[in-house]
Amino acid sequence: MATYSFIQTLPHHASPADYQRRVIPDLISIWLGEYDHLTSDNDVIETRSGTFSYLFDIACSRLIAAWGFSTGKNMEPRPKARMADAPLGGGPLYHRGHAIPHTLGGPTDINLVPQLGSVNVGPFRALEREAVATPGALYFTYWIYRAQDTDSQRPLWVEQGLSKPGMPLEVRRHPN
Repeated sequence: MATYSFIQTLPHHASPADYQRRVIPDLISIWLGEYDHLTSDNDVIETRSGTFSYLFDIACSRLIAAWGFSTGKNMEPRPKARMADAPLGGGPLYHRGHAIPHTLGGPTDINLVPQLGSVNVGPFRALEREAVATPGALYFTYWIYRAQDTDSQRPLWVEQGLSKPGMPLEVRRHPN
C-alpha cells in the first residue's frame, strides 16, 4: 500500500480549499511517485469532470486516481444508456466500476474502471456510503496496475480513501 502516514489530519473546520492546499498535493505526489516506479513509460495528465479531479495516463489509456469532495447524496438518475455502451473490458467477473460513485456525483466516461464485481458490490460500498453521508469529506480512489504492463486497463488493486475534517485519513486496499 502507498505510504499515507504523513498526510495531515485537518481540523474539524477545514474546508475543501484547505485540503486543496495542504493534502491533495501530497496525495498526488504519492500516487505519481508510485505509478512512475511501476510504469515508467507514461504520459499522465490531471483533468476535471464536474467537481471531481482525475489523474489519467494517456500513453496507457487508464485511470490512475480520482478525488473530490462530498456534497451529500447525488439525486440525479444514473444514465443507464451511457453505462450500457461502456465496454466490459475486464472479463465476466468485472463491472464497469465507478472511481467516484454515482451516489457521490461521479460521472461516467473517464470515471469508469474495470472493477471486480465482488469488491464493487461488497466492501467498496461501505466507504462510498460514508463519503456520501459526510458532506465536506475528501474521497479518493487510487488504481494500482501490474508493474511495466502498459497494455492493461484492469488494475490489480484499488486504494480507497476518505478524509473527514478532524479525523485521520482512512485508506482501504481492495484486490481487483
